[in-house]
Amino acid sequence: MCTAVTYKTKDFYFGRTLDYDFSYGEDITVMPRDYLLRFRSMGEISNHYAVIGMAHVAENYPLYYDAVNEKGLGMAGLNFVGNAKYREMLPDKENVATFEFIPWILSQCATVNEAEKLLAKINLTNTPFNDELPPAQLHWMIADREKAIIVEAVKEGIQIYDNPVGVLANNPPFNEQMSRLNNYMQLSPKSPENRFSEKLSLRADSRGMGAIGLPGDLSSASRFARAAFTKMNSISEDSEAESVSQFFHILGSVDQQRGCCEVGDGKYEITIYSSCCNADKGIYYYTAYDNHQITAVDMYKEELDSDSLIRFPLIKEEQIYRQNG
Repeated sequence: MCTAVTYKTKDFYFGRTLDYDFSYGEDITVMPRDYLLRFRSMGEISNHYAVIGMAHVAENYPLYYDAVNEKGLGMAGLNFVGNAKYREMLPDKENVATFEFIPWILSQCATVNEAEKLLAKINLTNTPFNDELPPAQLHWMIADREKAIIVEAVKEGIQIYDNPVGVLANNPPFNEQMSRLNNYMQLSPKSPENRFSEKLSLRADSRGMGAIGLPGDLSSASRFARAAFTKMNSISEDSEAESVSQFFHILGSVDQQRGCCEVGDGKYEITIYSSCCNADKGIYYYTAYDNHQITAVDMYKEELDSDSLIRFPLIKEEQIYRQNG
């Protein structure tokens, strides 16, 4: 289970939590402009936008979970188990395997509007990466500083939704996630007024009671509502440090702790990492479950006119600053 979020102050930020019970081995991965992208059905792209994001690299191919390109376009794939439906190749479509989807979009598109033009021609296929990595059941958020959309491949075909909240969780389908926000329209960051009865002298006996009813469990629908409420009411200054800090606080509203979500056989889902990318500056920030220190990788400190992937292992060990030595 995962949650993706957009946020805008002076700059545009894009990130997510990756919640699962095990890791495939992720690296922060920079794909330079001249890395040769080979697609199973769509040929090759030898020169493209540079990309930075979190990926499992297999056979020297970046299987991105979330990423941002040098033009400020971000994309993330989240589990969509039970609803995702991919198809065999179609002769009148651009056939793209799901593991190629993020590189296909981010290598060519500078904006959501450009991405939508590619999406009008796309067929997401059920092609596996290899025998060990079958197609993952996913849906995706694509966003720039002006617009966010959701892409879902379901039995009815490719569905594209405008996303006015800039948040995505897992299930149900996105239109149902949005519809369920109607259940929480009475919530507010302000103290509640007594509307129960004018005949009773009722008062708020605690701060924060305006949000009573906001779900606190770890289900996808509840995380979507909680992240949406937090993000839509979030306030921070425009500096990089304050913006990044606030972004991680937004993601912290849906953090998953070991022991609270059992998936069987003594295994528990946890927030393996949380990410925040400044899409305007190409800086990828992250924290890990056992490392709460924010770590940054700057795409522009690397040689982007090259043809080899640049990888940085996830720092997982806690970094504690001992103030008194």
